[in-house]
Order: sequence, then C-alpha cells, then structure tokens
Amino acid sequence: MTPIRAVLFDWGDTLFESPHAPTVILDAARRRGVALQPESATRIWNDLWDAGKTAEEHAKGRDLSREAHRRVWMDLFSRANAEVPGIDQLLYDRVMDPAGWIPYPDTERTLRALRGRGLKIGIVSNTAHDLRPFFAAKRLADLIDAYALSYEVGVQKPGRGIFDAASRMLGTSPAETLMVGDDPVSDGGAGAAGLGLYILPPHTGAGAARGLDRVIELVDRSRR
Repeated sequence: MTPIRAVLFDWGDTLFESPHAPTVILDAARRRGVALQPESATRIWNDLWDAGKTAEEHAKGRDLSREAHRRVWMDLFSRANAEVPGIDQLLYDRVMDPAGWIPYPDTERTLRALRGRGLKIGIVSNTAHDLRPFFAAKRLADLIDAYALSYEVGVQKPGRGIFDAASRMLGTSPAETLMVGDDPVSDGGAGAAGLGLYILPPHTGAGAARGLDRVIELVDRSRR
C-alpha cells in the first residue's frame, strides 16, 4: 500500500453540516397552516436531497456558476411546493447558503490530527461559492492547503479534472492521495482519477460526529 501523503475532503455533508432541513420544512408548513408530521417533513427532504445527488442533477452544471446553482436547486426544490407552498425559496435561502453550515464535532480534531502527521489537506467541492471565508470564520483556514472548487476549476465532480487539479495544487501523486466524501456519484470520480477513495456512511443525526476518525485510521494503516 502506498503511504497516504495528502487527504482531499468534500465540504458539505463531509466536513460541514447544513441547517436541519426537515425542521425548516416543518416550521414553514406550520406558518402556512399546512398539517404536516415530522416524518413527512423528513421524507420530503430526503427525497429532494437524494434526487440532488443523482447523475442527472449533477449533469445540469449547477455548481459552475452562482446563477446555475440557484436555478437548478430551485427547480428541484419546487417539486415540494405542492405539499408546502413556497418551500423552494425557503429551502434555498435557509439550507443552501453556506453561511449557515457548521463543522461537525469531529471535523477540527480530524484535520488537526492529519496536520500533526504532516499531511497536506485539500478541499474538493462542487460549489458555486467561495468556501474559504467559511473555513476562516470557524478558525480552520490554517488547516487547509488548497481549494479545488468547481466554479473556479470549471469542472464538477465526478469529472476527473477537478481531482487532477487538487492533486496538482497539493503537489502529490494520485496514488498517495485519499479522497473523502459522502456521495458515491460525485466523490466516486476520484477512483477514475487514480486516487484512493473513502465514502463516509450516512450521517446518524443532526449535531452528531461524522465518523471522520476512520480517515485517521486509514492514513495510519497506509504508513505501517
């Protein structure tokens, strides 16, 4: 096994957690006088989020510009308007704005553990936003060496170009670089680019640790 010298992380649902969307849906329904149970709000969001991870949605280029990001996500969210009128706008404003996302409880300690082992760390994200200010706001900027963001690189995951760009930024070969993400479709493109790949299991609940300790274990195992 080639020793891992660098780790690339997806951002959303990997290092940072979004506001709890089912709660947003449930609150909106109540304000609009719509009778909705918590499990129904969860179903609505899960259906939307799962659809958002399909190859079909990725192919719409939503993460190559701010305009496309808004247009494509709003079109997807509008599927739920029949159940909660106007929920598309609210979900976009409340859930998709990176300013409202927060690091998982194990994000900082994992990044610091990797930094302590001398690894280079990069962010590879399908996003139409500059993520640097959000890492800075959470005092994590000193732990990130490079950002390969789709709107800047001009290539979205799973296209190999964004992974190649990230490896070049870090100065490591694909064989000694591990990609960590949550989406088998988009993050899975790292495998075609020759990188190691670890897909996190589904998250267990709002505010819970993400299970990033496993990344440290993989790094340590590669170096034995």
